[in-house]
Amino acid sequence: MHWNGELRTTKYTGTMNRISTYLLGTAFLLACQSAPSSALAQDGPKSYGEKITPVGAMSIEAFAKSMSVTDSLAAKVECEIITSCTMKGCWMDVKMPDGGTMKVRFKDYGFFVPKKGLEGKRAVLQGQAARETMDVATLRHYAEDAGKSKEEVEKITEPKHVLTFLADGVLITD
Repeated sequence: MHWNGELRTTKYTGTMNRISTYLLGTAFLLACQSAPSSALAQDGPKSYGEKITPVGAMSIEAFAKSMSVTDSLAAKVECEIITSCTMKGCWMDVKMPDGGTMKVRFKDYGFFVPKKGLEGKRAVLQGQAARETMDVATLRHYAEDAGKSKEEVEKITEPKHVLTFLADGVLITD
């Protein structure tokens, strides 16, 4: 081997290249493995869409009472999440005081929430609530997104009057 400020042996150079590649690859894998766990460990509220705060949010009970006398309402409401769309996170169902649900969609299809892990978490929604009649095709689409069986989807044969919420922003608090 001749050393004159540069390496002249291809055997040694090839070995060093393999070692460097191995070390860089190992460092990259370790970095990738540690990043998600630290991201998942972050506590605190998580915001989607427009940044909102819980300040001024009404309880789901007060919201339900307000909606009993109107067909639409601009509101900020605190509620419990039942589920979210398992395909894209493009909607959520939240629990109403009477045991029913309210479908939450996101303004202009402009943001999504996590597809899993929201069940039982609390959220603050800001946007516009409305009563609407949902057609069979839309109801079936939501059932498919929720992972319902083919038989359950086919049982949907009538439109349904539902309470919906078009959210500008969502804050998931726990």
